[in-house]
Amino acid sequence: MLELHDAPLAPLTTFRLGGPATRLVTATTDAEVIAAVREADAEGTPLLVIGGGSNLVIGDKGFAGTALRIATSGFDLAGTTLELAAGEVWTDAVARTVEAGLAGVECLAGIPGSAGATPIQNVGAYGQEVSATISEVIAYDRRTGETVTLGNEECAFSYRHSRFKADPERHVVLRVRFALEDADGLSAPLRYAETARALGVEPGDRVPLEQARETVLKLRAGKGMVLDAEDHDTWSAGSFFTNPILTDADFAVFRARVRERLGEDAVPPAYPAGEGRTKTSAAWLIDKAGFTKGYGSGPARISTKHTLALTNRGEATTEDLLALAREVVAGVREAFGVTLVNEPVMVGAGL
Repeated sequence: MLELHDAPLAPLTTFRLGGPATRLVTATTDAEVIAAVREADAEGTPLLVIGGGSNLVIGDKGFAGTALRIATSGFDLAGTTLELAAGEVWTDAVARTVEAGLAGVECLAGIPGSAGATPIQNVGAYGQEVSATISEVIAYDRRTGETVTLGNEECAFSYRHSRFKADPERHVVLRVRFALEDADGLSAPLRYAETARALGVEPGDRVPLEQARETVLKLRAGKGMVLDAEDHDTWSAGSFFTNPILTDADFAVFRARVRERLGEDAVPPAYPAGEGRTKTSAAWLIDKAGFTKGYGSGPARISTKHTLALTNRGEATTEDLLALAREVVAGVREAFGVTLVNEPVMVGAGL
């Protein structure tokens, strides 16, 4: 294991923000990961697990403890079963599944970060979520000191959530197994209207895998959601806020606030989210509350390509970013009575 002290963490995040860690350990095998976790737990040292750093906001003071960077590797494909080491780069793994002619994650192309983070957040985009294809998660259980295998149902997946996110101190993901589909080189049925429109097909249709992947990459790039060191719109965590899910009663109140503010003909986005619940669009809320693309005058601003991404324009601090986020949350709440919730994990920081 590589070990550094007073180590900068900002370069390990896509925001490029945050102070140093007291100690940074880089683990390249599952055994090294487990050893580092056990050592920290035995000593009572705070532990921060870092994968690709694409869903992480670290405070300016940094992290007083051990930061464990998981850099394990492993892409094992047997038929339609794929096992990925937690440290595998997710977007590269997606590309390899497409090359292998297997469907199920092709619309998750271009999402930054590591494979081990995908079940934690139940990563999803363009009509797909990893929960639809994850069969098992292999993790180190810090409570029992054992390596465990958790089936899909045991992971308690929901929208951008899982048991790993609900209890972040318990499990460290080591490997993820996926059950993919051999559809003769075709994608899974397209579930997202924007993707289908871009491909000139109907929702529910299948298209060649590479065509689906390339289309998603183009759509993401157009919104600044594909990492590019030269483009400050990608110095972000992607979507900073989750789409609100409201009860029927809350949605009725929200809809009335929309008509009051925007006129009787205004109709907010609405998507079924289970019995008695409706999901609406955080991006729409932000835009209609007056926070348009490029909003801000300081070193942290809303992306010029997508209202849901808060960005570091190059010289920002974490506090600059949080100040902008708080302003957006307060403005949306005042305009529509809906409180936005941050999607990235906060370490030594908060709204």
